[in-house]
Formats: sequence, C-alpha cells, structure tokens
Amino acid sequence: MATTETAGDLLERLARYDTPTICNVIELWNCRPRNEGYMGQGIQACFPEMPPMVGYAVTTTFRSGSPPRDGDVYSGLNEQIESFARLPGAAIVVFQDIDEPTAAATFGEVMCSTYKAFGAAGLITSGAGRDLDQVREIGFPAFTNGTICAHGYCHMLQTGVPVSVGGIVVNPGDLLHGDCNGVTNVPAEIASEISDVCAEFMVAEQVVLDYVRGESPSPAGFAEARNECGAMIAELGRRVRGEN
Repeated sequence: MATTETAGDLLERLARYDTPTICNVIELWNCRPRNEGYMGQGIQACFPEMPPMVGYAVTTTFRSGSPPRDGDVYSGLNEQIESFARLPGAAIVVFQDIDEPTAAATFGEVMCSTYKAFGAAGLITSGAGRDLDQVREIGFPAFTNGTICAHGYCHMLQTGVPVSVGGIVVNPGDLLHGDCNGVTNVPAEIASEISDVCAEFMVAEQVVLDYVRGESPSPAGFAEARNECGAMIAELGRRVRGEN
C-alpha cells in the first residue's frame, strides 16, 4: 500500500542536504532565474555550526527605532504562535526590520525560547539579534544582518504579510532552507522531488572530487572527470524537466 509523505517527512529529507546543494538542484528545473530566490550576503547565520534549518515562513514586520502608538509591544507574539498550527510543518519566523538603519535587536533569549517551545525551526531577520550565547545554548538557528545589545522600542507591526528580507520577498507559508551558507526559498511545486535529486547530484559531483583528491591528477584527467560530471548533471536536468 502506498504511503503519503507528511510535511515532517519532507522537511527531514531536505534537512539532510546543505543549502548550496539545494540551490544547485533547484537550478535543474529552470523554474526561476539563477540569481533569484535566495537571500543576499547581508543575511548571515549566527550559528554556522548548526545543521540546516528547514520550515515554513511566518512573516512579520518589525521596528525598534520609535515607540509603538499603543498596546503591548509583544502583542504580535501570540498571533505568530497561533499561526504555527496552520502550517503544514515547522515554522521559521521571518522578520522584516523596517528601520533604516537597524536601530536595535529583533530578538533575544526569551523570544527564541518561546518560538522553540512552540515548535519553530528557526528565525530570520533583516535586522539584528542579541543574547547570542543563550540562543546558541538552546540550539535555535538564527540569521541576521548583525548584532545589537539592546532591544530599543521593539514592536511588531503586521503578521502574515509579504516581507522583504535579504533581497527577496518572503510570503507567508513559503518553504525555506538555510545553513551556514545562507538561506534559499524552495519552490513548493518541486519540493518533494528535491532531496532524491540532491543525492544523484552529489554522486555526479563526486566524480570530480574523487579525481582531484586522488594520486597525481593531471589537467587532461581533470577535464575528463569534469566532462563526465557535466554529462551526468545535464542528463539529470533533462530528466527532472521531463525532456527525456
């Protein structure tokens, strides 16, 4: 009897591979320009030693440079947490800091501990973070444009809206993959196929790696290994695009 893959299964399979490999494989489908769909160098992993983070975006706009007009400055936190249950799998909290320049930290130990307690897989902000030692200790992946020691007048503005982070638009529910190399958006229409193709892609790359790590490589042998690898990847691309 056939079984249906759960969202948790999908995320677990994608998490087996690093983000550059995910990006390489997405390119095989020609579903978007190769210079789109991933965050720029302004978004860096706070804890590059942590394994890949995979999940679905919960989006929020944020600012800390001026006081909120009224209400609880953390009122958006409940709204975020409640939205986790509407996702097919683990949440990744994504903030767009609208202050230019960034005025204060988006998150600290308490917020990250709260998100983790409710099942979030990590956090991304176009702003800054703080309490990094404590957040590392709880094993919660975070991506920022820097670090600031204070929280200023931090408050959330809107949740569940498209946000701009790292040069791309992230929509609520987008599937994201991130590690020490950066963060990419994973197209939903091919997400279930990507991990199997990653395994084949790595087999092709291994042809070159095995050659250059072997004894006495030569330019001619290197060219032959590259050609073999390229042919394998080209064939893989034709197959995933249904051109065979």
